Amino acid sequence: MNTGAQQKSVPAKAKAAAASDNAGKVQPSASVFKSFEFSDADFRRLQKLIFDFAGISLNSNKKPMAYSRLTKRLRQLNMSTFGEYLNFVESSGDDECVRFINALTTNLTYFFREPHHFPILVDHLMGMAANEPLVVWSAACSTGEEPYSIAMAVIEAFATDRPPVQIIASDLDTEALATAARGVYPMEKLQSLSPQRLKKFFLKGAGAQAGYARIRPEVQRLVDFRQTNLHDGPWDIEGPVAAIFCRNVMIYFNKATQAKILARFMPLLRPDGLLFAGHSENFFYNAGDIFRSRGKTVYELATRT
Repeated sequence: MNTGAQQKSVPAKAKAAAASDNAGKVQPSASVFKSFEFSDADFRRLQKLIFDFAGISLNSNKKPMAYSRLTKRLRQLNMSTFGEYLNFVESSGDDECVRFINALTTNLTYFFREPHHFPILVDHLMGMAANEPLVVWSAACSTGEEPYSIAMAVIEAFATDRPPVQIIASDLDTEALATAARGVYPMEKLQSLSPQRLKKFFLKGAGAQAGYARIRPEVQRLVDFRQTNLHDGPWDIEGPVAAIFCRNVMIYFNKATQAKILARFMPLLRPDGLLFAGHSENFFYNAGDIFRSRGKTVYELATRT
């Protein structure tokens, strides 16, 4: 997953009656949490920390996920309880906060995900008049597949490897950003690409790098990676922006946080700018006075005439 301004601050079945009494509560499981003590109180504390740091609302059914993702760090630190580790997160400053956030954020993505968005984007960009490069912001870029897909699409559309487009790609997860900046991917991550795109935009590895491919420099130079926390702090983004991709990340925020982020998008967009959302996201209910739908999870400013 992926969020993003610049800051490192980062059972056995019960009977129906019992299930009803315990609905919505976190259910401990000795088999799942046997190696490290992780109480319900610890999980509630973890939920508050990840919300305070990153605005992420972690559901109660995510306790096993949180356990599995953080146990490696507890082993590295030779700690035996989550309470001890959470004390460490709170007292250690930015570096451990970043590790904590990185472990709990999700980075599921692939090249040209939700492919219907890319023709809409390039038609939009090619119809714009601009004296300066058109800026596209990938606001939760994860490991780089989305901004590199945008770069490939605009190179194809403008028929040049120097299109008049600048792509800003941001994320909260520093490890994901490091992967994105390297631009090296295992071949199985490239299965969504056509053979033509794979040949045109990637360099296949050989020898020790066999099984990997690197994004070509002419694609990479179009993308500027930055750490950004969508939830809090200043954003290192200057408008006007021709398009914002904020896809499949709002689902991790509560309604109030979603509304706050969408309100901050508005002044960054050009009057004719577009906002692209994920397939399961609907911004109408949180910002219907700011954005209106153009269909296919694409939005424009409600003030556009």
